[in-house]
Amino acid sequence: MLLIPAIDLKDGHCVRLVQGDMDQSTVFSENPADMALQWVNKGARRLHLVDLNGAFAGKPQNFSAIRAILKAVGDDIPVQLGGGIRDLDTIEKYIDGGIRYVIIGTAAVKNPGFLKDACSAFGGHIIVGLDAKDGKVATDGWSKLTGHEVVDLGKKFEDYGVESIIYTDIGRDGMLSGINIDATVKLAQALSIPVIASGGLSNMQDIEGLCAVEDEGIEGVICGRAIYSGDLDFEKAQARADELNG
Repeated sequence: MLLIPAIDLKDGHCVRLVQGDMDQSTVFSENPADMALQWVNKGARRLHLVDLNGAFAGKPQNFSAIRAILKAVGDDIPVQLGGGIRDLDTIEKYIDGGIRYVIIGTAAVKNPGFLKDACSAFGGHIIVGLDAKDGKVATDGWSKLTGHEVVDLGKKFEDYGVESIIYTDIGRDGMLSGINIDATVKLAQALSIPVIASGGLSNMQDIEGLCAVEDEGIEGVICGRAIYSGDLDFEKAQARADELNG
């Protein structure tokens, strides 16, 4: 079970939002590269970056901060990145720059043809981010709820050749209210590609709950506000996950 620290970038700083609201942001570090190195030194084996400005602008906005993070952590730690990725040129730029996995969210739902082309051109490097509330997928920084069922889209994107799916329960994100394990398992059981849990991680109980269902196809969990607020000790949590699942 991979515990994947999230570094959300806004105006070059590391922040956390409450339920995706750009007006409810807390700055946790003025230097995201130092923050990335801190998580690696505490045992992180992958990092999750989000270009928040990019997500809302529809194009990359924090490239210098991303480049600094990649330089700080080196080639040994895979870095996945989402936010504002809408074309193949952007994907190519990021992968050439050292990003291991590119996360496509809104564009995957609105423009499936683009996702298909991305999987074809950059096989093994494309992750889809599915953000949902009550089983329905949301887009545009969570501001629009679609009629699409999470499982239906997951199956469709699996057929396209995506590497894995990040499933975020947006009703819980940033709220420290606990991972929606049941919904995550439901999606994982419907797919043969790995699912990464996200949204609401709050304590060690969540980690143990996810480890108990890891065999259903859950590869990891995005760690956000809880590891920044101190509600969850990242180093101890990763050690516990390793102890439970090896």
